[in-house]
Amino acid sequence: MRLLVSGHHNPHFVTITEYIERAVRSLGHRLVVFEDRRHLIPGRLRRRWALLQRISVAAINRALVRLVERSRPDLVLVTGGHRITRHTLEALSRRGIPAVLWTTDPPRPSAGLPQTARFYHAVFCQGSEAVQLLRAQGIADLHWLPMACDPEIHRPAVLDEETRRGLGTPVAFVGSFYPRRAELLRRVAHCGLSIWGPGWDRLAPGDPLRCCVRGAGIGPAHWVRIYAAAEVVLSIHYRSEDERIPVYQASPRVFEALACGAFLLTDRQPDVLALFREGVHLAAFSDGHDLERRILHYLDHPAERRRIAAAGRGEVLRHHTYAHRIEQMLARLNFPESGNSEGCGAKPASFCRGDGLRARSLS
Repeated sequence: MRLLVSGHHNPHFVTITEYIERAVRSLGHRLVVFEDRRHLIPGRLRRRWALLQRISVAAINRALVRLVERSRPDLVLVTGGHRITRHTLEALSRRGIPAVLWTTDPPRPSAGLPQTARFYHAVFCQGSEAVQLLRAQGIADLHWLPMACDPEIHRPAVLDEETRRGLGTPVAFVGSFYPRRAELLRRVAHCGLSIWGPGWDRLAPGDPLRCCVRGAGIGPAHWVRIYAAAEVVLSIHYRSEDERIPVYQASPRVFEALACGAFLLTDRQPDVLALFREGVHLAAFSDGHDLERRILHYLDHPAERRRIAAAGRGEVLRHHTYAHRIEQMLARLNFPESGNSEGCGAKPASFCRGDGLRARSLS
């Protein structure tokens, strides 16, 4: 089948959009690519004048419709969905081409996504909180479909001795600065913590975390080596400052770190604990005190770390790759799972609906 994927392509390194596209190709489908953030008007002007933002978004949507008319895909997969309008979705429907949405961020009630979601053929949500929010908005055809890993990119790195010495650290955190993350990480700054990610220059002078920061924005080619050189890799999920907006979704970094063979210590994110077994595939902590206690424990028990890391890598490769996700999506839509309609042998999907989301996993 011919599948058009609409998403943003980061010019500096591969991201979710490219992982999805790679999975589509690996399954034998014909891929059509659309960049949904190719604005005609610079951002500094669009931020000042709402009319210019609307004009630029309208131009992006016209370009998508023209590409659909030229390529005639069997299915349009929109990732994120923040710039695709109701009118475009209606235009695709009139042409007999189904469009589905795969959300990639926690949806905000004030954003336009709940208003456009109802015009998709189906909606797949990265996080179970998005299923709840969109259902409350009256959206019916909803499916929980978490992010995943790309085994060809997210895999154990072989490091030479010089690289291992340069990157080696007892505890590694890769992620953007948020106050809650900083508060937790201060509890374990003394445990050999190293931090990579954007925004950490906002730390106040004299903050104990300043000596832990080792780099800003980095791509997969670098952080797979960081994971290989660390004894413990931390995952601390984003939390909205608005308490009315829950965030349950599993960060892509969870799947990526596990696929890299890292020992992962994560906060108790609901979707993560619905997909993986604590103490078997990864470890989890509840608060700052628990985080410190568990880091010290696992640093002192390397055999236990290696056992959990190996089980976590095996689990994520068996059930949580982007190829699995595309197969699961197409199976739910009753499309053939692979380009030759024979599938690739992945485990059948078990999609989650209703309040029982956490009781069942996609495996």
